[in-house]
Amino acid sequence: MTARPISETIASLMPRAKAELSELVAFQSVADPAQFPKSECEAAADWVADALRAEDFQDVALLDTPDGTRSVYGFLPGPAGAPTVLLYAHYDVQPPLDESAWLSPPFELTERDGRWYGRGSADCKGGFIMHLLALRALKADGGVPVSVKVIVEGSEEQGTGGLERYAEAHPELLAADTIVIGDTGNFRVGLPTVTATLRGMTMLRVTLDTLEGNLHSGQFGGAAPDALAAMIQLLASLRAEDGTTTVDGLATDTEWDGLQYPEADFRKDAKVLDGVGLIGTGTVADRIWARPAVTVIGIDCPPVVGATPSVQASARAQISLRVPPGQDAVEATGLLTAHLEAHAPWGARVAVEQVGQGQPFRADTSSPAYTSMAQAMEAAYPGEKMQTSGMGGSIPLCNTLDALYPEAEILLIGLSEPEAQIHAVNESVSPEELERLSLAEALFLRNYAESKRA
Repeated sequence: MTARPISETIASLMPRAKAELSELVAFQSVADPAQFPKSECEAAADWVADALRAEDFQDVALLDTPDGTRSVYGFLPGPAGAPTVLLYAHYDVQPPLDESAWLSPPFELTERDGRWYGRGSADCKGGFIMHLLALRALKADGGVPVSVKVIVEGSEEQGTGGLERYAEAHPELLAADTIVIGDTGNFRVGLPTVTATLRGMTMLRVTLDTLEGNLHSGQFGGAAPDALAAMIQLLASLRAEDGTTTVDGLATDTEWDGLQYPEADFRKDAKVLDGVGLIGTGTVADRIWARPAVTVIGIDCPPVVGATPSVQASARAQISLRVPPGQDAVEATGLLTAHLEAHAPWGARVAVEQVGQGQPFRADTSSPAYTSMAQAMEAAYPGEKMQTSGMGGSIPLCNTLDALYPEAEILLIGLSEPEAQIHAVNESVSPEELERLSLAEALFLRNYAESKRA
């Protein structure tokens, strides 16, 4: 079988893909009504639903999930007796952060230096476009050889579990023989990669209270317990001097035995400043794929501009803990909570609130679907063999699907290679990766159908 006819079709569809991605990126679909209007997410969901209807999907539905967001579902029937493949993406995105740091507007797809820039271009609106490209190419070259279910989530970035709870309540909806999660990425541009492991995640908000109200720092400072200072000391207890995560009772010495991540490459990908050292011990792969990692993602405190000379009565922080495969996210949440309660200085009153949680995931890379994907990726990336890596991020839905459909094979691919800078300013997608991964997905669907007929 040759990839040439499908590859030519996908190449011809790339201008349309860019136009559609531009429309989708324009929706400010951050699933947090405190920051962006809910109507933006609703409009993005409507766009996705319309796109599925235009491709002859049946039973297209906007699913109201328990966390107040919407996921989009559609079904495209294949030939009689064909296997069913579920394709996943999400349309919600991270907030743009410092918009002044973007070189082009975050919600306006902009081409620059061979890449397309915009929030969600890689994570994960581009993933949905990838699915559309693959299906369109197959339809133009004889038809889609499998039955296809598509689910596009509206709250993946928030980790609030809406789609997971919906799937558990409607277990027949997403049942499939194989599931392709289009929300990870190649190890680097041009190196076809499937992701075998995902770290889980727990998100906590911790509040410290020390006083009934703020006090004048000149009159009371030096004896009155400062809640902000207490918070700084508490957060410092979560790391050793070398930066290793230190949560009481949580193991931090697991080793990664697969594809390695050279330190020089990581420094370049992460844009680490000259002279600044990496944190933690072990290999880079150990640290980002096999071990827990705590990150303070926000602190409520007075801004520098307009600050008054006051001793703070209360302070609040949000903490993310990434949990590697082999550890339980519920147990890790309990350990982190206990650590925060035990290490608050000066008897400060501690309140801990759980915001989100997801279990880590490990795929079975020995399954037949991986053989089909390896063949497809080698055809889409001439001269390269498929690699298997881990990913430090979380996709909580994977564990839900694995529990609901234990016989299903789950593959993770996508557009979030290091240069994409997902979750940061100036997120972008490589159009070449979009084209090649769309081709790989199309060839995979064909290979997989043939393997099931054999």
